Amino acid sequence: MQSPSFFLFLTTAVLMIATPGPDLIYIITRGIAQGRQIALLSTVGVCAGYIVHTIFAVLGLSALVQSSAGVFEMIRYAGAAYLLYLGIRTLRSKQHLILKPAEVKPTKKSRIVWQGIITSVLNPKGILFFMAFLPQFVNPYLGRVVAQMFALGLTFTVLCFLIYGTVGYFAGSLGNRLAGHARFADVLQWITGTVLVGLGLRLALPEHK
Repeated sequence: MQSPSFFLFLTTAVLMIATPGPDLIYIITRGIAQGRQIALLSTVGVCAGYIVHTIFAVLGLSALVQSSAGVFEMIRYAGAAYLLYLGIRTLRSKQHLILKPAEVKPTKKSRIVWQGIITSVLNPKGILFFMAFLPQFVNPYLGRVVAQMFALGLTFTVLCFLIYGTVGYFAGSLGNRLAGHARFADVLQWITGTVLVGLGLRLALPEHK
């Protein structure tokens, strides 16, 4: 991989990652609603999903999704259904999302991470993005194309973790400061549920060109 090409990759990747998309909005929303730890765990989950996308792209499974409308639609609706489920469950919950420290019930860290993974992996646009984006910066003349793609995918994932994690941390700090304020808790619970439902509907509805 030539240095100019890799520098262009880094620049392009940072700009794309910093642009708010479904994954970043998901992390910000959970951070504000549930604090820094949940935001960082959600970031770990989303980024783990990106590693899965990288593996799919390297193995060529993304090409299958791209060529098969049926597979694409199946993944799209599964992802939309999961986001809708999380959103509706949040809206119907009788427990505030933001509580005082003494009121916080232990939540399995693995559960938060898995929610991030599922949200990320079940986004077919993410699959197609990795398939379309990574090859643009691979130099076939250097050989080891698979290794190059995997290295690019891991680099992209690390950048995502750094940027998403930083944004999520500050969003979580805001959430922690609002802890214990019932009024804010009600508003944020409504916002969180609405955003998740909105992301689910956005993923489910076909795009009009």
